Amino acid sequence: MNGVIIILIYIFLMLCDVTSGKNYLRYPISKVDIKNVKINDNFWFPKIKKIQEITIPYAFEKCEKEGRMDNFLVAGGVKKGKYRGKMPFDDTDLYKIIEGASYSLITLPDAKLEAYLDSVIDIIKVGQESDGYITTWFTIDRKNPPAWWVKPSKKRWENLVSSHELYNSGHLFHAAVAHYLSTGKRNFLDIAIKNADLLVKNFGQDKLSVPPGHQIVESGLIRLYEVTGNRNYLELAKFFLDIRGDSTTHKLYGEYSQDHKPVTRQTEAVGHAVRAVYMYAAMTDIAAIFEDTAYLNAVSRLWENVVNKKMYITGGIGSRHEGEAFGKNYELPNLTAYCETCASIGNVLWNHKMFLLFGDSKYYDIIERTLYNGIISGISIDGTKFFYPNPLESDGKYAFNQGTCTRKPWFDCSCCPTNLIRFIPYIPGLIYANDKNSIYVNLFISSKAEILIGDTKVIVEQETDYPWDGHIRIFVNPEKSKKFSLKLRIPGWTQGRPVPGDLYCYKDAEKVKIILKINKKKKKLKINNKGYAEIIKRWKKGDKVELIFPMKVRMVIANKNVIEDRNKVAFEYGPFVYCAEEVDNKNISDITIPNNIEFNIKGMKILSEKVLAIESTFNNESLILIPYYVWSNRGIGKMKVWFPIVN
Repeated sequence: MNGVIIILIYIFLMLCDVTSGKNYLRYPISKVDIKNVKINDNFWFPKIKKIQEITIPYAFEKCEKEGRMDNFLVAGGVKKGKYRGKMPFDDTDLYKIIEGASYSLITLPDAKLEAYLDSVIDIIKVGQESDGYITTWFTIDRKNPPAWWVKPSKKRWENLVSSHELYNSGHLFHAAVAHYLSTGKRNFLDIAIKNADLLVKNFGQDKLSVPPGHQIVESGLIRLYEVTGNRNYLELAKFFLDIRGDSTTHKLYGEYSQDHKPVTRQTEAVGHAVRAVYMYAAMTDIAAIFEDTAYLNAVSRLWENVVNKKMYITGGIGSRHEGEAFGKNYELPNLTAYCETCASIGNVLWNHKMFLLFGDSKYYDIIERTLYNGIISGISIDGTKFFYPNPLESDGKYAFNQGTCTRKPWFDCSCCPTNLIRFIPYIPGLIYANDKNSIYVNLFISSKAEILIGDTKVIVEQETDYPWDGHIRIFVNPEKSKKFSLKLRIPGWTQGRPVPGDLYCYKDAEKVKIILKINKKKKKLKINNKGYAEIIKRWKKGDKVELIFPMKVRMVIANKNVIEDRNKVAFEYGPFVYCAEEVDNKNISDITIPNNIEFNIKGMKILSEKVLAIESTFNNESLILIPYYVWSNRGIGKMKVWFPIVN
């Protein structure tokens, strides 16, 4: 009887751990829970609303028509049929849509959508085997995998180099945590925990010692650990990373899967770009949680390599179509650039973790650049068409986007549309951060956040028309008078540098004159060594801070080692990269920029999207530049980001 009581107490304590949402990660800086942030701006709020109201129903409909839901029913034996789909990771499309839908419910509660998610989760549960295994193509017919590059299997996890069984688990874990945190319901979380427990039982020292071919299970396990406190998940995530590149445990997969050498000895970003940044994000978690200097040094080296030698001005990464991969250092072609949407998303998630570890604004300079350029370019203004690659030039003929040179309604491999769905609604969770003595304002988005500093609740509100206008008003309202530091990120573009390193620089490196006011009084702007204007004072209700970032058109030049961009310039305004489209400009291929060019800024409407355009007239020709993210919404045509310059 006593044994039963002890077991019941143990189960109760475990449930308390889960439902408390305790943060077991040991980063020096904490995320502000997305549930404590509400946005109401004119840029991101409409995009989250469109994702919820248009893109999510659209994607669920696509999944239903293409058999994603039927696969779980067939796997569970309640429906007859074969596996439908062309990819071994089609299950993850549902997971990612649920993840994004869950985060969208925080910003825009919707009982009907929440109920629909429960119905889809019920279908997913049918496809889970009794011991927790869940990958529908394998359960349905392991001898006939859906893709030519996946080998038939006799047993589970036999061909992890290509089977995507653990990749499927990783996205399941991320989605289940998002759903649980959003709704408080355990129905999806329990499916994920059952699968994770199966992995713990089968992988590890003296068990299966094989890493996944495509990373993400590592960060998924860490996400589960974050909400459950089950250290087994954390240890397994580290195990998968530790054995990568270890030929004594498995036949190495090679550079494509970042399995050519141990992760702590990797110094250059190589191989499939999405796999790489997913792995780097998990490595950053391990560096923080275990205070592991080998991991810390490795992610720092890899970050320097990506940012200084392998990143496009849009924040995109991965220059090669072949292998969806990083190229050599400074290999950054424009017409054939790959810049997969998923890679940009992974790059933001990794940089966010790097910020939480190091507290430097340079990571948010990369995040902001990628958010406003390389990510949202992946989705059309109407929310139903998508880019897989995001090149920096188009000749209107080269079919770079899976057979076409504009956005497509869907793909056989639909990872990018569903990744956009899962990511965009999470953006409110990137705005703020805090430690025990500080509040960080990292993105400038009209919003309201509730943040704890010690035992004091502080309400922080932003009012701004950023990214189109550089005037930011911040209201600080502690529940009681409290001394702490308010750290305001000063974007690199205001300091005369587009990126932290020397891969890109402004032709005119002038810093803009930033205005800082506290309670209407001008104050001298002091920027600390990590890129923040730090205001330390005893804050009281009604305190107001104003930041004004003057915006002007900047010409960007690339490092001379980027051969494709030599003697060329690109254009920026605020956080946006601009481009010229054929629909607005004659003879786009012949545009040459004079050194003394002058500009005007004017409002413009591209379909339903209001933007600011850059205009100029020279040599009796007009030039109209639009934000890169809205290109290709008005038909197929030529486009350019980089232009020859005449000195």
